[in-house]
Amino acid sequence: MLRTPSGGAGHGTAPAGGPLVSIGAVLSHLREEFPEVTISKIRFLEAEGLVEPCRTPSGYRKFSPGDVERLAQVLRMQRDHYLPLKVIREQFEALGRGEGPPPPGAQRERADGTWDTGSEVPTAARVGREELLAAAEVGESRLDEWESYGLIVPLPDGGYDAESVTVAKLVADLGKFGLEPRHLRIMKAAAEREAGLVEQVVAPLRRHRNPQTRAHAEATTKELAALSVRLHAALVRTALGVRQH
Repeated sequence: MLRTPSGGAGHGTAPAGGPLVSIGAVLSHLREEFPEVTISKIRFLEAEGLVEPCRTPSGYRKFSPGDVERLAQVLRMQRDHYLPLKVIREQFEALGRGEGPPPPGAQRERADGTWDTGSEVPTAARVGREELLAAAEVGESRLDEWESYGLIVPLPDGGYDAESVTVAKLVADLGKFGLEPRHLRIMKAAAEREAGLVEQVVAPLRRHRNPQTRAHAEATTKELAALSVRLHAALVRTALGVRQH
């Protein structure tokens, strides 16, 4: 039995007070933090059981504030923690049973970029092939093609690291605009050149005998990588004449 806006019995994400809103209003709210989100994505998350909005007698979706926050949590967990939907669903189910810490997407980010979880929350360091396919929402043949172009590289044991999940999702999104893997080789080549430049800077630190210096090398690598990504994005926007709002 469907939960209705009038508060009738049924299933769905528990309301958290406030008015019920349409999927269009949810999209507008989420795009403030997640510019790439689409109505299709929201419907996909609903189909995967991550959120269950109520329905009007006419069949229109109506989302409570709790539904909207749940969607935001799911999107944060995908973006910031690279978690597949299966893992996210399991974490929410465990939380509903009173087990385990709150999902990381429900926490606030500290000023230094780390997450204030109250306890250590493990992230998905690696995933299997099925989980990668589910995260990217693609089939086997598409993943095989990405691997043939070197865009996705499996680990020796056949699994994939967290960055592969991110790359797969981005490649899938670019594909929706008609960009094929062969078009993306130039981006991969540019990334490898940038990585080589960073490696030149940190290589002397990594060879140092002092463990603290080697640890500093890893921190420096992450900082340079973040700066490189920001510079690359700014240069692309400048080249395209796109203003950032």
